[in-house]
Amino acid sequence: MNNINMLDLGWGITQLDTHFQRPNMAACYIVQDAGEVAIIETGTKDTVPLILECLKQLGLSESQVKYIIPTHVHLDHAGGVGLLMQSLPGATLVVHEKGARHMIDPSKLQAGATAVYGAAEFNKTYGNLLPVDEKRVISPAHKDTLKLGERVLTFLDTPGHARHHFCVFDRASEGFFTGDTFGLAYQELTNENGPFLFPTTTPVQFDPEALKNSIRLLLDYTPKRMFLTHYGVLENPSPHGERLITQVDELVSLAKTAAQECEPGSEEYVTLLNQILMTHFLGNLEKHNCLLSVQEQQAVIKTDVLLNAQGLGVWLS
Repeated sequence: MNNINMLDLGWGITQLDTHFQRPNMAACYIVQDAGEVAIIETGTKDTVPLILECLKQLGLSESQVKYIIPTHVHLDHAGGVGLLMQSLPGATLVVHEKGARHMIDPSKLQAGATAVYGAAEFNKTYGNLLPVDEKRVISPAHKDTLKLGERVLTFLDTPGHARHHFCVFDRASEGFFTGDTFGLAYQELTNENGPFLFPTTTPVQFDPEALKNSIRLLLDYTPKRMFLTHYGVLENPSPHGERLITQVDELVSLAKTAAQECEPGSEEYVTLLNQILMTHFLGNLEKHNCLLSVQEQQAVIKTDVLLNAQGLGVWLS
C-alpha cells in the first residue's frame, strides 16, 4: 500500500491521512504508550486498510489497540468505526454518550446520510455502516479520564459543532484532539503568517453560543497545541482560539444579514449565504497573504463554505 501518508509528530503520536475526498482533508491519529494504542478518528471504510497498514509499519500488533475514539459520529470522523472494530476485536469503542446509539445501531445515521447524499454517492463514499456490539462501547462523562499505557486522556463534552462531540486532552503532549470544535486549518492555506483557521458550522446541530463556550473550555486548559482532524498540528492555540470565537460571531452576523433577503434554510437562502461566505473567506485569505490563486483557494474551502451556509441556515430556521 504505497499511498499511505503518515507522519511522526513526536509524543508517541502518528498522524495518518484518511484519504477522505482529497489529500490533507482529514487526519486520524495513532497514539501509543507503553505498548498500548489508541486510534483517534477512523475516517471512512476506505481508511480502515490504511490504519491497519500504518499499525504494521509502526511495528504494532492489532492486539495492542485498546481504544478506538471518534470525537463525534459525523461520517468523515466515524464512518469506518464498525469495520475497524470488526478488524480489531480486542478494542473498545470510546464515543460520546449522545453518539453511542448511532454506532451500536447505525441504521438511522445511514438513512439520514443517504437522504442527503443519494444512495449511489453514499455507497461509494461510506458503504454499509456496520453495527458495534454495545458490550464493546463506553461513553466517558465530562472530565472523565482513561489510561493509555502511562498517559492520561481526559474527555471534555464540547457541543456546538454537534451535540455528540467530545474533545480529548492528552497530558503527555499537552494537546487536545479537537475533532471539529477548534475549527479547520488546511495545510495548503498555511504560510509565513501561520495557519488559516476558520470555524465549521455544519448541519444539523450547530449552536454558536455552545461552540464558543466549548472553545473557551479548551483554552482554559492552556494547551500547547491542538491536533486538528482537518488538518494536522496547530501550535500556540490560544490567540487562534480567541480569533475563532470572533469568527463564529462574524458568521452568525452574515447569516442574519442573508435572512433579510430570503427565508433561512431555503435553497435560495443557502445559495445566497454560500456566496456571501465565500466572499468573506476569500477576503480573509487575501489579508492572510495567501499565495494560492483565488481558484485554488476556492477549491480548498468550497465544500466547507457550503456546509457552513447549510448549517447556519438550519440553525436560523
